[in-house]
Formats: sequence, C-alpha cells, structure tokens
Amino acid sequence: MARMSDKPARWTRATVYADMWTDPNDDPRDNDGASPDGELETLRDFLANYRLTLLMKCEGLDAEQLARRSVPPSTMSLLGLVRHLAEVERDWHNWIRDGDPLPKLYGEGDGDFDGAEAEQAVVDAAYADLTRERAAIDATLAGHADLGKRLGKDRIAVRELLVHRIDEYARHCGHADLLRECVDGRVGQ
Repeated sequence: MARMSDKPARWTRATVYADMWTDPNDDPRDNDGASPDGELETLRDFLANYRLTLLMKCEGLDAEQLARRSVPPSTMSLLGLVRHLAEVERDWHNWIRDGDPLPKLYGEGDGDFDGAEAEQAVVDAAYADLTRERAAIDATLAGHADLGKRLGKDRIAVRELLVHRIDEYARHCGHADLLRECVDGRVGQ
C-alpha cells in the first residue's frame, strides 16, 4: 500500500497545455462551443460539468487506488467522495420530494467515507448509487423550470438547490484534484 510520503511523479495526459487534465479537443466538458443561454441552462451546465469532472478524476483507477485515503488522518478518498455525493444527491432529493424521506444510503455519520473499502463490489455499488440518485433528483427537478419555485417542506427555491449542488460538487472536485495527485501523480483542471 502506498503511503502519503511516497511521492508519485506528476503527470498529465494533456500534450497541448501541461496544466490540463486532458487536451481541449478530448475534454468532454464544455466542448460544444458557446455556453448555454439562460440562467437555468447555465446552472445545469455547470452542475453537469462538475459531475463529469469528478468521474474523470476517478477514471482509470482500480478499487485500491479509489479507496486509498491519501491525506491522513482524513478518511476521505475518491471512492468515499463518490459515495458521499450519492448520499447528498439523495439528501437533496429528500428535501424536495413528497412523502417520507428515503433512508440514508450508508448509515449515519461518516459511513459514506468509512465504508469506502478497496473491493470492486463496493466501487460498482457506489457508481450505481450515484447514477441512480442523480437520475432521481434530476427527474424531479425536470418539471420545475421556474428557478424561484419553492419545493418541499422547507420550501427551498429551485435556484438555491441548484447553486448548493454546484457548490458541493465544486468543493469535492477540488478534493479530488489533490486525492488523485496523491494516488498516481496525475494533475490538471
């Protein structure tokens, strides 16, 4: 098992710009020209790009690398981030859905990070959970184009929820940058 003191050589797949994750023509984020028109589409675009960035930071790693806690004493790992974001997607959906809240995916406390074990079944389940939870809240929000509309028992505005989600993903993409560099030295935006 690698230790934090084991310094991997820094590298990137990009050949055009040394500080980029991948070459601009190969980057699946914002690669189709002009930014979208309108506030709602802009917010959705930013969220989609941060979601994709997180997945890009995890790609090409095995279960051990994804589960590696690279910054002791933190329990944070790339796999833990995937599990955490699945959990918060569910939480956000619970904020706006009708009926009783769905139960926590990984239990109380830090179960999302603590349970991020280096097993392929745990990795596969985490990605499935994230995909399912993203789809659930996206489907619910698809019917609410009015950013000022307030939803759920706490009456959160659609705009506030979208901005909160962008903020959460952006924070954790920053963590993912550092975690990935500790795992194998890959750097870039």
